[in-house]
Amino acid sequence: MISIKENQKIEFTFDHPCSKQVYLVGDFNDWNERSHPMKCNNGQWKLELELPPGEYEFKYLAGNLWYNDYAAHKYVPNSWDSENSVVVVEQLN
Repeated sequence: MISIKENQKIEFTFDHPCSKQVYLVGDFNDWNERSHPMKCNNGQWKLELELPPGEYEFKYLAGNLWYNDYAAHKYVPNSWDSENSVVVVEQLN
């Protein structure tokens, strides 16, 4: 799940109690599978990021399985015949 905080940071939350590690992977980190590890608290994996305005594709990597965010702002097709989640960061006025 994604939520935009008052400070314009984006909080990414992924529920997966069985995983030993979950990573947030997307075009904001050149799809680097290890650069954004998430922290677990009672089976909920969380990470907060500050991103400039724009649209960002992402997925969660748990073990060797990829997951979309069920609360993404939208989904776009990828080259693997599946979809990527998208978060939209609006410009502050």
